[in-house]
Amino acid sequence: MTDANSDGLAGRLQAHFGARLLGLAEARGETTIELAPGDWASAGRELRDAFGFEQLVDLCGVDYLGYGEGEWDVADVSAEGFSRGVEGIAGPGRFRWEDRPAAATAPRRYAVVAHLLSVSRNQRLRIRCFAPDDALPVVPSLCEVWPGVNWFEREAFDLYGVVFEGHPDLRRILTDYGFIGHPFRKDFPLIGNVEVRYDPEKGRVVYEPVTSVEPRVGVPRVVRDDARFETARAESVARRAAGD
Repeated sequence: MTDANSDGLAGRLQAHFGARLLGLAEARGETTIELAPGDWASAGRELRDAFGFEQLVDLCGVDYLGYGEGEWDVADVSAEGFSRGVEGIAGPGRFRWEDRPAAATAPRRYAVVAHLLSVSRNQRLRIRCFAPDDALPVVPSLCEVWPGVNWFEREAFDLYGVVFEGHPDLRRILTDYGFIGHPFRKDFPLIGNVEVRYDPEKGRVVYEPVTSVEPRVGVPRVVRDDARFETARAESVARRAAGD
């Protein structure tokens, strides 16, 4: 990251967009702005033409259901000094479909985030837009501003169910034909809703409700600070010193 990324970009954005900016943040040398759906495409065009962000590097969807809620037990440690995820079974995606969390727990659930690059000015910018309706999240397409975003928007539509208004060919890009649901939504179970197998009697592939996989949680091993390690190290140093 060079100084060019922090040479008053935030101030110029604030002066240019004014009240159209719903949020502006600078953290760790990165600038992020939030825009309303009605300003999403027009602001993108202005960022390209007036600010020199000629390239859209990436675009993705975000599901804020359960945002900020921890699911791992990090207060305690085991005898080996590793934390254990005892609460993970209730976390996002780790449940049966009939017990999925309610979408109403997040006031603004779905968002679209894009990362812009100005090659000529060596600057980067993150822009974000929340969909106004969680039941049917709709955000204007940026294809007319940056044509290369076409497949990124299709991916966000496929995985998160965000509809990009004005997209020239909005259809799934990763999941199978006839796939039901959007697998990156946090109320979609990690084991999925259906499983696929070949039925020799019917002579074709059939879809059936998931029965062979149980909801489960993988337990990561994260080394935590433990006084016992410091004690053992000090005792080792003392023994070596005594031996000398």
